[in-house]
Amino acid sequence: MMRLAEEFLLLLRDEDGALSRAPEWLVRYALGGAVLMDLALENRIDTDARRLFLIDSSPMGDALLDPMLSEIAQTNREHDALYWVEHATHHADEIRDTALARLVDNGVLRLSDDRVLRIFGTKHYPLANEEAERDLVRRIRETLLSDTIPDPRDIVIATLADGCGLIGHILSAEEMVGATERIGLVRQLELIGRTFLDALDVAVQPAAGRLDQN
Repeated sequence: MMRLAEEFLLLLRDEDGALSRAPEWLVRYALGGAVLMDLALENRIDTDARRLFLIDSSPMGDALLDPMLSEIAQTNREHDALYWVEHATHHADEIRDTALARLVDNGVLRLSDDRVLRIFGTKHYPLANEEAERDLVRRIRETLLSDTIPDPRDIVIATLADGCGLIGHILSAEEMVGATERIGLVRQLELIGRTFLDALDVAVQPAAGRLDQN
């Protein structure tokens, strides 16, 4: 099973395999949030209105999740979900590198590196397993276009995709209009703790403000 950070990176790919469908500052929040949400889905952490708290500090043997779990376990001060979402952005490069390496190692993506002397240019990640992407898109479409009760993982990846402006690559313009109410509903579901999703929304606002001032 792919982790949420891996699924998010699949959605981030453009037609040429470059990870370019969302601004970098927003991607960093999404990658950090994806790790925290996976930890919540694995019942390692939980959150309430005031704090994020540890449930189980046992390492999972997962290079994507264990570093953040360890940091949460070692802190001796209480922090809310927003603090940890913002903190996780500092690890976005490691999260991205680990997730991409896993996608390549597991045969989902291929690495096509056209950089000159490994400095100039862009890394591209063509699909090696189209079924993995098709299944991911199918799950998101079903979450947003049907009246079925979504799986918690599907709620999270659909919310991350919507927050980063990626739904337009999954739904047609007509489908987007019809799914507006459903998207709003999905974002409010509390199956994994809506605080994480609220924290993502709040966290990106200062970054957006700084971007607008440049």
